[in-house]
Amino acid sequence: MKNKKKTKCEDDYLLFKNRLSIKMLLMMVCSLLIIAVVYLFILKGNFANAVVGFLERFVYYDRDEAVSVYLRTFKRYEIWLFLLAVLGVFFVIFRMFVDNVSKYFKEINRGIDSLVHEDAQDIALPAELASTERKINSIRHTLMKRKSDAELAEQRKNDLVMYLAHDLKTPLSSVIGYLTLLRDEGQISDELKTRYLSVSLDKAERLEDLINEFFEITRFNLSHITLVYGKINLTRMLEQLAYEFKPMLTGKNLKLEFEMQPDIIVSCDANKMQRVFDNLLRNAVSYCNADTSIKIAAEQIEDHALIKVMNEGNTIPQERLERIFEQFYRLDVSRSSATGGTGLGLAIAKEIVELHHGQITAHSADGLTCFEVSLPLVGKS
Repeated sequence: MKNKKKTKCEDDYLLFKNRLSIKMLLMMVCSLLIIAVVYLFILKGNFANAVVGFLERFVYYDRDEAVSVYLRTFKRYEIWLFLLAVLGVFFVIFRMFVDNVSKYFKEINRGIDSLVHEDAQDIALPAELASTERKINSIRHTLMKRKSDAELAEQRKNDLVMYLAHDLKTPLSSVIGYLTLLRDEGQISDELKTRYLSVSLDKAERLEDLINEFFEITRFNLSHITLVYGKINLTRMLEQLAYEFKPMLTGKNLKLEFEMQPDIIVSCDANKMQRVFDNLLRNAVSYCNADTSIKIAAEQIEDHALIKVMNEGNTIPQERLERIFEQFYRLDVSRSSATGGTGLGLAIAKEIVELHHGQITAHSADGLTCFEVSLPLVGKS
C-alpha cells in the first residue's frame, strides 16, 4: 500500500515536471521565432527601409538626406539594437514562465488559507498539483478529526462532571437528612437508629466513591503513567485481589470461580497491573447479574500470560462494545447515582496494558461478557 502511494506521488511529480518542461519548450520555440523575425527585420534591410521611409515622408522630405541620417544614427548601432531586442524578448519570455510557475504557488497558498480558515469543502488544486492537493486535504481531514475528537472528549467530560456533581448531592442530602433525624428525634428505637445509621453509612461510602472518581479524572488528565518493572506471581496477585472483593460480592450474592495455572511469573509494574484487574473486577461486579458467578482464568501460553475475567449479565451491543475502552464512556447510559463510574476505569486499564506491550479486548454474547488481557512474561522497557 505504501509503495502504491509512493508510485502515485512520483507519477504526479513527473506529470508536473513534464508540463513545466513542455511549457518551457514552447516558450523557447516562440522566443527563437521572435528573434528570427527581429533578425530579419533589423539586419536584413527591412528595418532600414522602414526608418528611411519614415524620415523621408515625415521629416526631411528627401530620400538622400533620410538615408544619410539613418546611416549616421541607426546603422552604426544596429548590432546593439538587435541585442537589445533579443534581451527584451528573453525578458518577456522569462517573465511569462515565472508568472506561470508562480501560479502554482498561489494555488498552494490558497489551499493553505482554506486549511487555516477551516473551509467545509475539500481543497481543489490544478491537476499538476494532485499530490500536494491530496496531502493538504489529508492534513485537513486529520485536523478536523482531532478537533472533533477533542470537542467530543471535552463534552463528555463536562457532561460527566455535571452528572457526578448532581450525584454528589443525592447521597449527601440523604446523609444530612438521616443525621438530622437522629439529632432531632428524642424518642427513637434502637432498631430505627441502627437502620438510620446503616443508610447514612451506605450513602457516605457512595459519596466517598464519587469523590474518588473526581480524583481519578484529575490523575488521568494531569499525569503520565510510568512503569516500574518487577517480577510478580500473577496467580497469587489475582487470588489476593479477589479476596479483597468479597465484601462487594456479598451485596449481590456473587461467587468467584478460579481456573488459573499455579505460579505464573510475569515482569510488570505490580501496582499498575493490580489497578488493571481491580478495574476489571469492579466492572464485572457492577454489571453482573445477582446470584451468579464471576470467573477468573489465567494460563501461560508460550511467552505470554492470558487472563480472562468473565461475568454473566446483559449482553453488550456491538456498537457499545467497540467504544468500551474510550475515555469517559459509560455503559450505564442512565448515569444513575447507584451504578456506573467515571468511564475511566477501562480506558486506564487499556493504557496500562498497552504500556506493558500487551493487549486487552472485550467480548460479549449470550449474556456472557469476557475481558481478555494478554501480557508478555518478560517486561519490555
